[in-house]
Amino acid sequence: MTTFQSPKRHTLRHLAGAALLCALATTAAAQAWPTKSVSLVVPFPAGGTTDVLARALGQELAKSLGQPVIVENKPGAGATLGADFVAKAKPDGYTLLMGAVHHTIATSVYRKLAYDFQKDLAPVTTVAMVPNVLVVQAESSSRTVPELIAQAKRAPGKFTFGSNGNGTGQHLIGAQFEAMAGVQLLHVPYKGSGPMTTDLLGGQISMSFDTITPVLPHIKGGKLRALAVTTAKRSAALPDVPTLDEAGLKGFDLGTWFGVLAPAGTPKEVVTRLNTEMVKIIQSPDFRKKMDDIGADPIGDTPEQMARQIKDDTERFARLVKEAKVVLE
Repeated sequence: MTTFQSPKRHTLRHLAGAALLCALATTAAAQAWPTKSVSLVVPFPAGGTTDVLARALGQELAKSLGQPVIVENKPGAGATLGADFVAKAKPDGYTLLMGAVHHTIATSVYRKLAYDFQKDLAPVTTVAMVPNVLVVQAESSSRTVPELIAQAKRAPGKFTFGSNGNGTGQHLIGAQFEAMAGVQLLHVPYKGSGPMTTDLLGGQISMSFDTITPVLPHIKGGKLRALAVTTAKRSAALPDVPTLDEAGLKGFDLGTWFGVLAPAGTPKEVVTRLNTEMVKIIQSPDFRKKMDDIGADPIGDTPEQMARQIKDDTERFARLVKEAKVVLE
């Protein structure tokens, strides 16, 4: 007896079979992953907090994955060049981004971006939260935040502050400081913390609002003076340094988080594997000790939690960007 099937049912069976084969192939590929080195892109030059965290994480991740993890520095355009590179990379888990809060700010600051940070990149985990700190040269006559504000008010536009680039966290923190303190500063953007700190030490700029990590050795060495941290609570790395809120700018609370993202479309199994391995590393005693030494607070959350953080920060910074009138081409 011969059984005939309708063309529609025949097509549906073929489509279902193709979908099953595709799913099996994806699962098999994810189980085999990784079979080669993994690139972790840092959108800043070497020496800054993003770079330090990427290298600390990459070193341990290479051990757990059994493959080399290569840190690639791709700086420029306020960290957006590196993000764009990863957003357009093949979604196979071999190209990752060490992103940061800067990317949630760039969404509102830049009129045109070649990528959508929330749609084109998939969160893996938040690595750490790092407070920012207002620092000046050790020889500066400004010994407190009120003194600095008073001096800046007497010389509008004469005091300069550096940042890691237009549209970065440091830039927006500086703009928020100007607005809340009622002062006019001159913003000087750099490609990263390394060159900015060099100029700060050399007296080419008056101050910076960088994360604690790159300036901590210079603070402890007596070459830079920390006036205040920008978060709501004091930093364990600088317990004697007040917050900007304590120094008179009530409600000031801005810090910098750093986390890993993959291109959107990366197999869920690969993202899950990355998250599992990274969280183990981040929550290990050795990694926590490394973070304590550089003034960072290790996190290690889920992709869903990181996605919510990105969404909330994007909305929060959009309001701050509008208030501070920070817009770039």
